[in-house]
Amino acid sequence: MMNYLVVGSGLFGATFAYEAALRGHTVNVIEKRDHIAGNVYTEDVDGIQVHKYGAHIFHTSKDDVWDYVNKFADFNSFINSPVARYKGEVYNLPFNMNTFVRMFDVSSINEVKQILEMQRQPYENMTPHNLEEQALKLVGPTIYKKLIKGYTEKQWGKSCVDLPAFIIRRIPIRFTFDNNYFNDKYQGIPIGGYTQIVEKMLSSENIAVEKNTDFMRHKQSWLDQFDKVIYTGAIDEFFNYQLGELEYRSLRLETDRLDLGNYQGNAVTNFTDKEVPFTRVIEHKFFDVENSPADKTVITREYPDKWEVGKERYYPVNDSKNNKLYRNYRELAKKLPNVIFGGRLGMYRYMNMDEVISSALQLVNKEFGK
Repeated sequence: MMNYLVVGSGLFGATFAYEAALRGHTVNVIEKRDHIAGNVYTEDVDGIQVHKYGAHIFHTSKDDVWDYVNKFADFNSFINSPVARYKGEVYNLPFNMNTFVRMFDVSSINEVKQILEMQRQPYENMTPHNLEEQALKLVGPTIYKKLIKGYTEKQWGKSCVDLPAFIIRRIPIRFTFDNNYFNDKYQGIPIGGYTQIVEKMLSSENIAVEKNTDFMRHKQSWLDQFDKVIYTGAIDEFFNYQLGELEYRSLRLETDRLDLGNYQGNAVTNFTDKEVPFTRVIEHKFFDVENSPADKTVITREYPDKWEVGKERYYPVNDSKNNKLYRNYRELAKKLPNVIFGGRLGMYRYMNMDEVISSALQLVNKEFGK
């Protein structure tokens, strides 16, 4: 039997800890924050499950992952149907016939296709060198100006002409009246929030959990105590930034409790003009409206923020410079066979929740066999 240390209690760390404990191994989980569950942490505010670190909507096409998470919580039938606001105009997302009817004031699919073809035609032979050129080639100037440009520049803190084209390799366009944002087979929100999932994962008598514990303060001591370490923090921080800092974008979240039954009528509203400083507003009760109070609501405004040491890391900047730096850190990691780096920070990769769980289960299979 092995003695594991899991650094971080998000979905990756908790999934591994649960599976290791099932097999009889002892696991210590240490968490830097004062709560478990990482960025999927939800807390009860006035009977509403508030997504403390921004909207988390579970969606997957993987049968095994869907069956897995349903062992720990019952999921509702929430369908993500966000809207976008641009200078007082309201559009459905993703780009579909509801969007186009409103934007172009036409009603037939053929008319929409003709307009899009006409708008894209000047750019069809262009080789895009930046995000703006890529967007113009894919959707033309009207959609780009109203629904992409301002939002993207706020999100990344740079002009679209200074952002790489690969960020939007493709833009989904649907010629149907379907506002479901995701194409995945399964979608929903756990009734009672996400925190309960991690609580159940970490409830084994083989697992000990310590919160308010910073691994980096006594790194060598922790490494010496355990057979193996599963590290889900930032890989560059583990190595004390000796090769340089990997770049991220952060968020500043501003949450308000309101004595209203309804603030915006849906869970997620994007604000796509640059003059509005936040990118979106989340109204948490609409993730599970049936189990939320009728007379209260909680909203969160998301303000994109420049990341620096001490702030929360949200979005890795996976350009060529940062990816090269990450590969160099991976070479350092190979010299530590008893340390396994996982999760979005350990692997410097944005991952949806199902990808995090799937990645953790792959590690479990590698570590213990199927």
